[in-house]
Amino acid sequence: MKQVIIYTDGACSGNPGPGGWGTVLIYGNTMKELSGGERDTTNQRMEMTAAVNALSALKERCEVVCYSDSAYLVNAFNQHWLDNWQRNGWLTSKKTAVENQDLWQRLLELCRMHRVEWRKLKGHAGDELNERCDALARSAIEQSK
Repeated sequence: MKQVIIYTDGACSGNPGPGGWGTVLIYGNTMKELSGGERDTTNQRMEMTAAVNALSALKERCEVVCYSDSAYLVNAFNQHWLDNWQRNGWLTSKKTAVENQDLWQRLLELCRMHRVEWRKLKGHAGDELNERCDALARSAIEQSK
């Protein structure tokens, strides 16, 4: 299996408000940047949308390390929140509907296709590729307005 490294980030101007996402995919010596935005969204949706678009861009089954500064995204996988939500009929521990179910379900599909390891980064801490994803997301916000 090919090994791919992915960095993702999402941003929002207001929450909700115009949002953007950015991602950098690395395979060997090849780097690819993707980004996009929406006029009315939330920061969490943009964080997740970045991951969906990055994983969707892969043309074949891959081993992926995905870096994100979103605790919401990373913890949902690493702390098994998704398992609990599914077992509880997509309800949180407080018995409220899980937000962004459409994106969570798409991410679960993509994680069945690829072997994904989720790693949390500290945001705005000088990681070059995380900063690049942030710049892509912020640029996408401006284009979405």
